[in-house]
Amino acid sequence: MATLLHKGDHFPFRPRLAKLDLLAPLRHWIDNLEITNPEQAHRICRLIPCTCPFERTFTLFGHTYHIPPLCKLNPLYNEFVALRFRALSYLSDTCGVDVKDYIC
Repeated sequence: MATLLHKGDHFPFRPRLAKLDLLAPLRHWIDNLEITNPEQAHRICRLIPCTCPFERTFTLFGHTYHIPPLCKLNPLYNEFVALRFRALSYLSDTCGVDVKDYIC
């Protein structure tokens, strides 16, 4: 029972280390990127794939192997997916373009 802490107990001072995010400016830039014309939206939809291009299933010597999608290891994955979604929304809502070709 001696290990219980009471309101008056104090721990030695431990400074909290600030989490350093070197990609924060790039994340902020991607999140604030505005889609302003259809050509830009089409280019974004062509450059950012709808599925991970690294996922593969292959057979070697009679055994089937599967490489899982590795895109989530990309630290900017969520920002790119959101940018692609904004481009698709711009094309369908503002321009009235059928986006079936861009959806997997």
